[in-house]
Amino acid sequence: MKQTEPTGMSRRRLMAIAGASVGATLFARSPLLAREDATAPTAANTTANAGSTSFAPLKQIDAGLLNVGHAETGPDNGPAVVLLHGWPYDIYSFVDVAPLLAAVGYRVIVPYLRGYGTTRFLSSETFRNGQPSVTALDAIALMDALKIEKAILAGFDWGGRIADDIAVLWPERCKALVSVSGYLIGGQAANKAPLPPKAELQWWYQFYFATERGRIGYDKYRRDFAKLIWQLASPKWNFDDATFDRSAASFDNPDHVAIVIHNYRWRLGVAEGEPKYDDLEKRLAEVPVITVPTITLEGDANGAPHPDPSAYAKKFSGKYAHRTINGGVGHNLPQEAPQAFAQAVVDVDGY
Repeated sequence: MKQTEPTGMSRRRLMAIAGASVGATLFARSPLLAREDATAPTAANTTANAGSTSFAPLKQIDAGLLNVGHAETGPDNGPAVVLLHGWPYDIYSFVDVAPLLAAVGYRVIVPYLRGYGTTRFLSSETFRNGQPSVTALDAIALMDALKIEKAILAGFDWGGRIADDIAVLWPERCKALVSVSGYLIGGQAANKAPLPPKAELQWWYQFYFATERGRIGYDKYRRDFAKLIWQLASPKWNFDDATFDRSAASFDNPDHVAIVIHNYRWRLGVAEGEPKYDDLEKRLAEVPVITVPTITLEGDANGAPHPDPSAYAKKFSGKYAHRTINGGVGHNLPQEAPQAFAQAVVDVDGY
């Protein structure tokens, strides 16, 4: 689908920092400054200057049912971007994306999801619920607590689904969308239909988690389990031990196992959700069209289950483009190709 270069405020911000080292690196190295292609830059172009190892001190804020741990960078009055991680990953998937966006004037929020890092439930009585509508509500509650009326939402894996869900349930809160692996909305009924054996094999961990053995095994071996998923989902990403250990610490959250197990059991219909969220889940199960401006991304070496882009292109009725990121980029796209991910955020802001 034909695309155009960034316009409006995003374009002006882009040009204003042309002399700044980080911003100049992001945009001068990328052919997207002059022309947006259906296939985005290769990993060689997008990861050359990656190398951040930490965020500024994290912040905590009460939001809805949670006290949310989050990184924040960029000017307080800048356009808001909320970056949403997946499983088994954490906020460090965006450790190189966040400063790139902050350098061009965005206020960047990177929260730990429920069950990860420093995010905690405010009450021990709250059901440890991992169903999709609830995690979307968490993000809305965080935006409310931070007084963010509307934001660009960008994510992958669980975070991509959360962003997609918000775009259809509360489109007035989503200025634009960047979603890795595209349209990820669904419901329990759709998951009842069996897949061909090869496709079922890709979801092996979901079936494992449906058993008590799986719950105990994940709890006991959560770091080994996460490292295996990283290797399978990004077979060409040569992450080092320090990179993995930095993220794996977030899985020590006391609610992590409960949230992960409930999420996957709910998907298969072997765990109940909470009735108060039924209406939201029914709306999501109708797989509605996403109307906000969107760029979807996919790595050319994604080893995790993911749909072909042609299968979901018609689920986006607003201005839309898809980009495949070449160069051995896997499932954890924002960490493997941070400049391509940041560029998509800037570009979609101009749609």
